[in-house]
Amino acid sequence: MATEYDVVVLGGGTGGYVAAIRASRLGLKTAIVEKEKLGGTCLHKGCIPTKALLRSAEVYRTIRKSGDFGIDVTGAELNFAKIQERKKAVVGQLHRGVVHLMKKGKIDVYEGTGRILGPSIFSPLPGTVSVESSGGGNEMLLPKHLIIATGSRPRVLPGFEVDGEYVLTSDEALELSELPASVIIAGGGAIGVEWASMLSDFGVEVTICEVADRLLPGEDCEISKEIARLLKKKGVTVLTGTTLNPASLHTGEGKLRIEADVGAKTLEAEKLLLSVGRVANIENIGLENTEIEIENGAIRVNEFYQTKESHIYAIGDCVGGLQLAHVASREGIIAVDHIAGKNPDPLNETFVPKCVYANPEIASVGLSEDKAKEKGYNVKVGKFSFKAVGKALVHGESDGFVKMVADVETNDILGVHIIGPHATDMISEAGLARVLDAAPWEVAMAVHPHPTLSEAIGEAALAVDGLEIHA
Repeated sequence: MATEYDVVVLGGGTGGYVAAIRASRLGLKTAIVEKEKLGGTCLHKGCIPTKALLRSAEVYRTIRKSGDFGIDVTGAELNFAKIQERKKAVVGQLHRGVVHLMKKGKIDVYEGTGRILGPSIFSPLPGTVSVESSGGGNEMLLPKHLIIATGSRPRVLPGFEVDGEYVLTSDEALELSELPASVIIAGGGAIGVEWASMLSDFGVEVTICEVADRLLPGEDCEISKEIARLLKKKGVTVLTGTTLNPASLHTGEGKLRIEADVGAKTLEAEKLLLSVGRVANIENIGLENTEIEIENGAIRVNEFYQTKESHIYAIGDCVGGLQLAHVASREGIIAVDHIAGKNPDPLNETFVPKCVYANPEIASVGLSEDKAKEKGYNVKVGKFSFKAVGKALVHGESDGFVKMVADVETNDILGVHIIGPHATDMISEAGLARVLDAAPWEVAMAVHPHPTLSEAIGEAALAVDGLEIHA
């Protein structure tokens, strides 16, 4: 017999478990199927463990700079084993929290591999989920609505074999028992830049290679230019417009060599970290038993995350788009609210903050200056440097700036871009401004307390009209 549910969620990552909690809170009988651990990639292989390592790198960097603050420290040593232990402890605590939330919400959790069945004796519609546990048992779940939230995995470049010794993805890099002396990073997107910053702060020799003509090609071009400058200042070798030739890869005796097409240059390091995006997990989950359509390697959905099978929804990385944990969570809420007949608003991607947790941090929301011009806007821009912000100087972190892009005709804010200390924490003010369709003068009218880093946002808003005070 199959157990009936209002909602079954296939995948217990950030999007999946948030969708399950939302469904439970709305009074829907809910189950979640997860083959590994609740929390998914973000908690176990992505957001949280990498940020734990980045925090350790930040502390180590601060100690090395402590003399600048009048504090002389001698004998400070980096203990990478303890850093890894702390990372695991943080992940473990958050995992226990997710498990608790499932119990609190009376959400049934099935540990095993879920597969979608076609029409059968259980239902005339596809969507019954067969769950095979690691012990070999099998259970049938019959949902009125199914939400696919199977996430993604690191993309691997053609011709490169991930062996965990010389060639790694972020999955393998997170489990390193010791730091290498040198690393080549293939890919200059958010993940690549974060790893370059972190490893450099740990004292690793880093070369980062990006096929596009700049790092972070999805960010404002001035942000890309500034992060490249600051990474180089750290000692990172930055190569853009660069492709690595897999046929030239040679490994052995703890070293690898590979040719880059820039000047036929040969690069050498202990490790090669592939950081070239992520691929949707849509294989072997039974999609062939449905009418669900695949587009560009991801599940095709409408604005409410319905697939072609209207009772089956899909959210998160498996549908492509902005592959961010907070986007997956919001998509899960929208999907569940649609199931519950609550008529939710579709997600506006220009309202979504994007964050890069490098040093310095990077955060943005809305359109870049170039994208705004491409869309036909007549733009005006305000910029303000953290070098003129007292709190930034007090903290000894004054690199970077806030940039605000606005529409000349309507005076609406089109985008805000920050590179500097605690940018990822400050971007929410700009995100709220976008949601409220605010004008720069309205942001400037908000009293920003002194001394705080947020003063840079108020000054950038004033600068849009040439009214900044401290520059």
